[in-house]
Amino acid sequence: MNEILYFGENYYPKLIKNEPMRITKPIQFKFENENENENGNENEKQIKQISSGFFSTIFLFKNGKAIEYLTQKDLNQNPEEIQIEENIQKVTVGVLNEAILTIEGNVFAKGKDINPNNPKEFINISSLIEDTNDRIIEDIVSGYNSIYLLTSNQNVYGIGLNQYGQLGFDSKAFQKTEKPILMMKNVSKIFSGNSSLHVFLLNSNQELFGCGNNEFGKLGLGESRRNETEIQKLTKIQIKNIPKGKIIDIQCAYEYSILFIEDENQNQNPKRKLYSCGRNLYNGLGQNDENAYEFTEIKSSLFENYNNILDISVGNGHTLILTSNSKLIVFGNNSYGQLGIGNTKNQPIPFQIELPKLRFNEDISNYHISCGYHKSFLYYSPSFSNLEEDLIKLFRRKEFCNISFKTENGEIIKAHKLILKYRLNQNQNEIEKLEEIISKKSIKESNQIFEMIYSNNPRINPKLYFEIKEIINSNEKIEETMKRIYLNENEKDFIIERKEKQYKFPKLILIMRSELYRGMFLSVTEDTSNKVTDYSELSNRSFQIFEYWIYSNQIKDEIKITQEIINELQIGIDYFQLNQTNPNLFDLLINKFNNQN
Repeated sequence: MNEILYFGENYYPKLIKNEPMRITKPIQFKFENENENENGNENEKQIKQISSGFFSTIFLFKNGKAIEYLTQKDLNQNPEEIQIEENIQKVTVGVLNEAILTIEGNVFAKGKDINPNNPKEFINISSLIEDTNDRIIEDIVSGYNSIYLLTSNQNVYGIGLNQYGQLGFDSKAFQKTEKPILMMKNVSKIFSGNSSLHVFLLNSNQELFGCGNNEFGKLGLGESRRNETEIQKLTKIQIKNIPKGKIIDIQCAYEYSILFIEDENQNQNPKRKLYSCGRNLYNGLGQNDENAYEFTEIKSSLFENYNNILDISVGNGHTLILTSNSKLIVFGNNSYGQLGIGNTKNQPIPFQIELPKLRFNEDISNYHISCGYHKSFLYYSPSFSNLEEDLIKLFRRKEFCNISFKTENGEIIKAHKLILKYRLNQNQNEIEKLEEIISKKSIKESNQIFEMIYSNNPRINPKLYFEIKEIINSNEKIEETMKRIYLNENEKDFIIERKEKQYKFPKLILIMRSELYRGMFLSVTEDTSNKVTDYSELSNRSFQIFEYWIYSNQIKDEIKITQEIINELQIGIDYFQLNQTNPNLFDLLINKFNNQN
């Protein structure tokens, strides 16, 4: 059963029933016929994500289906299930567009600036990317009237309106595009918002770039550039007076931006902090300044422990913050009751609101917030570890791909060597057989083959599975265990705990990396328990090295190796028997240490 709280503008007569047009306190609601499904398929109404804009809200369910509620006062308006044949992985809604990312890496979008001939019809916009090797999409983000796509090769494309340069091009010469255009390479994250006319891009070196509408300084470029209302080209953001740290998120509203970082200087207990910039209309900055032309810290006694901030979401002019001690903190525009404080007065500084008793209050980390234009959602959505999605994502990221195959059209598709080593018999003949099969397939069929190899899921395409069945490792114990891990939700992940935080790793990855984990997971036929390994003795930097190596068998170039790090990791290497891969972690550490010194 779902648990969803809602407050704000009530234009959903088929969803929020018998309530006023302005809901000023959080209320719980159910979908129609939800009770009828309680004894049926639990995936049918289990929420995975909510994305809301001005005209519509999309609910994505665990089973890969989604329904859309339109902002209508017409009581006869029924919600519609989104008719996409592929399983949906993520949804994103702007004011004038909607986009859907599927597990297969395709993006379907609609809107008058995306498909002028039929703005209510979803079309595949990823297939419009000219570089055929760059059409697998890993993430999507909507702005007010533009959509941004992050490819598996870490390139960002933009589509839609460009009237303020939010696509990184001269807006006078390039006001809109119905075909995705390349904006920037080597990008790790995209940040925009459902009412935003600006965008931020973060590269793999943690350097931040922005472009688009800079009115009132919402790009955080500083006082000297406050009068530049349009930033046509992606510009590096020099963040001043902020401690060096990992950028967790940037939430973009219509007139301001909020930066969420983790302070790297606090090694043992990293603090999380919030900064805002832009126009303080409706008190959206969370501080008393009129405007802020560069990122300025949001200070409040409610944030004495920054480390407990779990989630943040911004609408058109209001902000919600969820903390690990079950607090919901709000500030900004409240003209429709979207802050849930019981009235429609704006809230200039962070304020804690009262929540009804939550059914799953003991695990607040499974709750998420989503702000629409004038509305707010707090919903229960446990992290659904999908082994298939995790491995496909790894396989598609270029830094993990080190075997290339050529399809019948000459297109290159890359594979993860580590996975193939585990799933195929370890000899060159098997690789050659796979190469021969791939050479006769399209890039779509080739992708499906690797999805089957990685997920052990023949249901994707039984015909293709039959073709590759002979070259897949037929070890019955391994096959049985992989099937159990894939099908059993509680079996997919293994928890590694350090300093009261828990990290989930796919068991399949750990099986491939550690003799200890291999013996632990493969030595039993039935093991529904989820043991926890304590890594509390590792420092933050050592654990980051361990985590990256577990997935990639590599150490990031920018990491500085010290003797202390080597000593810390040596203990873990010996205990967890991490030396069966070549090159192993200890060799990599020593070689990198010698090269740096």
